[in-house]
Amino acid sequence: MTPDAYDRVPEPSEGTAADLLGSGPPAANTHARTRTDGSFTVVEALGEIDLATAEALGEHLDAATSGARPDVLVDLRAVEFFDCSGLRVLCRAEARAREREGRLRIVSDAARLHRLLAGAGLLRRFPPLPGLPEGPEERT
Repeated sequence: MTPDAYDRVPEPSEGTAADLLGSGPPAANTHARTRTDGSFTVVEALGEIDLATAEALGEHLDAATSGARPDVLVDLRAVEFFDCSGLRVLCRAEARAREREGRLRIVSDAARLHRLLAGAGLLRRFPPLPGLPEGPEERT
């Protein structure tokens, strides 16, 4: 075998995750989980969302915004740390939801996240809800 043979990446075989990407819910991970609550999809972020973990959240948001007219709530109340990598993923998902005539909202009661959104100029784009909407009148 030649030395450059070690640098080659094998082609994915049929039935691998590469073949299934975009179909069905994302794989379970320790940084996000998704559930349906009435008419909207709740993506709950957990722990620290940073450069190393933002794409784990992004996988859930991509799946939640993949259909027509998505109504997504991103619950950030269980997040201990959130940086600009998380903001990038939120902006991408929110733009995708709008393209599909839907919406994406965030749920957070943490002052530190409100300061991050304000500092990034995103507070008007993502005005945080203090909790999950309970009644039909709060869901609109």
